[in-house]
Amino acid sequence: MAAKVYFSRTITPEKVLELYQLMGKTLPGKVAVKLHSGEKGNQNFLGPNFWRPVIEYVNGIVVECNTAYEGARNTTQKHKALLEEHGWSRYFTVDLLDAEGPDLKLEYPKGKVIREDYVGKDIANYDSMLVLSHFKGHPMGGYGGALKQLSIGVASSFGKAYIHGAGVPEEIWSSDHDSFLESMADAAGAVVEYFKGNAIYVNVMKNMSVDCDCCAVAEDPCIADIGILISADPIAIDQACIDLVYNCSDAGKDHLIERIESRNGIHTIEAAAALGYGTREYELIEVE
Repeated sequence: MAAKVYFSRTITPEKVLELYQLMGKTLPGKVAVKLHSGEKGNQNFLGPNFWRPVIEYVNGIVVECNTAYEGARNTTQKHKALLEEHGWSRYFTVDLLDAEGPDLKLEYPKGKVIREDYVGKDIANYDSMLVLSHFKGHPMGGYGGALKQLSIGVASSFGKAYIHGAGVPEEIWSSDHDSFLESMADAAGAVVEYFKGNAIYVNVMKNMSVDCDCCAVAEDPCIADIGILISADPIAIDQACIDLVYNCSDAGKDHLIERIESRNGIHTIEAAAALGYGTREYELIEVE
């Protein structure tokens, strides 16, 4: 059965909230809002003012996790300072899920490559999750969207190394590439299963560089902004974004498509669909 994906070409904070309300789905209990806090020096990430209306509407708590590589977010102390610098902790309550150990291990027996996912233990304090993703390219994954937020994004610092290394953290940058992509699909599935369907996904196709918001030095956007998408299906929403890139008329799309294809980015979507926690089939419902 095709998943519903709502889409608007208007990109404003107010439109994000409007599409959320149009979904007609309520996130119960305490809501974790997973977003990308932006690496220090990155010029493309979407900041607090953009996401503020929808975060305030759901009375959500912004959640993040430390990184597994050098930078301004790889320790709790540095990450908290950057969260303040970028304005997140000035506007919202912020919870660094893996600020203190031990990690929470999510068992996922049906995973193709990894059968457990390591996330910040504070995730246990939440009943539902709003996943706010900035859709763009990625140096390793080819693209970043909802599935990356669920996997690498929600994973603890150790968990990120575990996914990148396809179950062997010491091989964080040297594992088999497709196994890494399949590990992302496994880890995303573990988080989807943990929240038992109590999640909504927003992808914003704006400031689309071939590089991720995790890059301190990122290329400028190469393609014109496309729009906002929202769905209850993380696989369908990522597939819809990929299709919108391929089908748009902007000449800059070739650079982004090269990044996606050279990293076999679509394989994460293929692997996720094979696990069955969503579908690549979708109905795109355009909203003015």
